Amino acid sequence: MKEFLKASEIIDFDSTLEIMLLSRELASAAQSEVEFVKLAYEYVRDEIAHSADVGGTAVTCLASEVLRERQGICFAKSHLLAAILRCNGVPAGFCYQKLILDDVWFPFLTLHGFNAVYVENKWIRLDARGNKEGVDAQFSLRRERLAFDVRPELGEENFREIYAEPDENVIKALTTHKKIQALWKNLPTELAV
Repeated sequence: MKEFLKASEIIDFDSTLEIMLLSRELASAAQSEVEFVKLAYEYVRDEIAHSADVGGTAVTCLASEVLRERQGICFAKSHLLAAILRCNGVPAGFCYQKLILDDVWFPFLTLHGFNAVYVENKWIRLDARGNKEGVDAQFSLRRERLAFDVRPELGEENFREIYAEPDENVIKALTTHKKIQALWKNLPTELAV
């Protein structure tokens, strides 16, 4: 479980005062660990914009960048959520799906990222992508409510593995492309592992 609590170059809560303060603030507002996880999840889902939804142009990757810019794509938002949770001692990992993100504009399979969190002696998966019309991800201990349902008949996949670190192909895409338009054309389509 220690691997799911570590800070890293990407999950940089140990060197970012703003993440530490935010984690402490959310923990102070919570009456339990479950409530802290829910507050952290809803904060990232609702207060940090998905770049595509707001016409963002910059690409963020590090948890600290996502918090500073107040936006990121799904992968980047999952980095921030993991940082907030890990900062307060809650194990958090990374999960992926392979999806067609938009049947018209992006009719090809690409990866989508979200988190797994260890709470109440079990892993639950949470998708902080951000809600919009047609997307209604929610916090739930009992029934998974991710942003997207997988359509196997179209080749979409739901990977069940939980990773302690973000996938290398994801990190490469987020750090290679500085403008969101370039990133959209080069979204990762396969996991490195």
